[in-house]
Amino acid sequence: AMSLTIGALAKRAGVAIDTVRFYERNGLLAPAGRSASGYRSYGEEELKRLLFIRRAKSLGFALDDIRALLALSAERDVARVRLAAQRKLD
Repeated sequence: AMSLTIGALAKRAGVAIDTVRFYERNGLLAPAGRSASGYRSYGEEELKRLLFIRRAKSLGFALDDIRALLALSAERDVARVRLAAQRKLD
């Protein structure tokens, strides 16, 4: 699995580290985990999420709208997983 520092994540997404921290404070993004030394680490999912936030912002969405879009997307994934599990059980 990919493990990125906050600096590497910011660089890949083309944003400043402060931007990543800002999105974290606003509940739009969370680290995948912490390294043994306590540094935040991020993976593929967080990178995708950060790129999604950037794209939505560039289209003029406000942070509250983006938060709602991310929540909807997460719910849809949960529903999809539930459906797949149900199919397997059937």
